[in-house]
Amino acid sequence: MRLLLGTLFALAVAAGVGLGSTWLALTQGTAYGGVSIGAWTAWPKSGTAGIDPYARAIVARSGELPVGSGDGVAFHARNDDDRRLLDGRCDVALSGITPPARYWTMTLYDPEGRLVANSVQRHGFTSQEIIRRADGSFEIMIGPRARPGNWLPTGGVERYVLVLRLYDTPIGMATRSGRDAPMPAIIQKACP
Repeated sequence: MRLLLGTLFALAVAAGVGLGSTWLALTQGTAYGGVSIGAWTAWPKSGTAGIDPYARAIVARSGELPVGSGDGVAFHARNDDDRRLLDGRCDVALSGITPPARYWTMTLYDPEGRLVANSVQRHGFTSQEIIRRADGSFEIMIGPRARPGNWLPTGGVERYVLVLRLYDTPIGMATRSGRDAPMPAIIQKACP
């Protein structure tokens, strides 16, 4: 009887740990083979046949179509450079340059992967429409209140995710540092 109860207890603990870790991996966006540069993280294998099982489950759960490895790579940022979660009630400056790419998009999503609703219906920028400085760098102000220049409205949501998609770029699995891929800095400014 003790052996049976011990076996049932061990199976219950194993099932709890296994299911719990799977749930955590699927809801927190954890996958193998990630490339992190500053606050930005990408999974270059997510658009390939070599995608890991957790990333495959995340794609199936979200319904998001990943960028194919031959097309480019998508970097996600949930935090600023100081590791604070991005808060739509605060002003955040996204500044610098992007890695070399023929074309890129910067889009604002809520944590569930939907576009952030706002009154001006602006959800992102492309490399073709951004206002740049003379040296090629740019600054995008992200926040609830209108700003001159490159402004991306948050609609005052509590949390959001930035997604930078680079198309036709050499960035991939060999990329490991900011030297390889100069990513824009994410700095929190004013916060009520």
